[in-house]
Amino acid sequence: MPDQNQQVYAAILIGTVLALMLVGFIVIILFLYQRRQHRQERELIEIRVQYEQELLKSQLEMQESTLKTVAQELHDNIGQVLSVIKLSLSLLPIGKTDPVYEGILNCRDMLNKVIFDVSHITKSMHSDRISDIGIDESIRFELDTLRKSKIATVEFNVTGSPHPLNPQKAIFIFRMFQEMINNILKHAKATQINVLVNYTSDNKFVLTVTDNGIGFNAEKKQTQTTSSSGIGLRNMVNRAKLIGALISIQSGNGNGTAITVELPGES
Repeated sequence: MPDQNQQVYAAILIGTVLALMLVGFIVIILFLYQRRQHRQERELIEIRVQYEQELLKSQLEMQESTLKTVAQELHDNIGQVLSVIKLSLSLLPIGKTDPVYEGILNCRDMLNKVIFDVSHITKSMHSDRISDIGIDESIRFELDTLRKSKIATVEFNVTGSPHPLNPQKAIFIFRMFQEMINNILKHAKATQINVLVNYTSDNKFVLTVTDNGIGFNAEKKQTQTTSSSGIGLRNMVNRAKLIGALISIQSGNGNGTAITVELPGES
């Protein structure tokens, strides 16, 4: 009888051990399955993010190509036609006593302004020029034109020891700067614009644009999807992501706006 009880106990013990081993095996299988699922999910997310970044990069590159083409057309065709018209007006046999003399002078003045504006637009749009003269001079050129318009008081300062930027990154930063100025002129009602470029000791490039305008709700603008509102801000954020830059937007109703773009130094 004791032998029979021992056999029963042994059978129960073996069954318990086997059951525990089975449970452990199932737990391990589930753990491995979940880890594999999480790894696949991460890989899918990374693939999707990479795809979205590549798509956005392609779109921005196409945009730059289009801007370059339009700039070339403005310079080669429209600019030349305007210059020919200006030359033709100057060659007209009209004296100071002629009744149309003042009108011709006014037309020439307007043509001079149009030719200057077309030249400015061409230079701003052409990405090769940005690479040639550098980000600092590109920004200075834009601000000089804005200063001459007397729309707002403009201050521009460069601090630190300037160093050349990657040409593609410089173009992206300049387009972001143009978007900032465009937003100020369209929406801010600002009378003062301050632009600071800082080359830090750890080789970072920092661009800060501030204004004393009416401000806005930055978070709300970036998340709006029902209209074209906020597209400029989202474009800036997207461009910053593509070049590995950090962008900070600080604004509030009635408190003006400060936008900072920080580009890490390249190793």
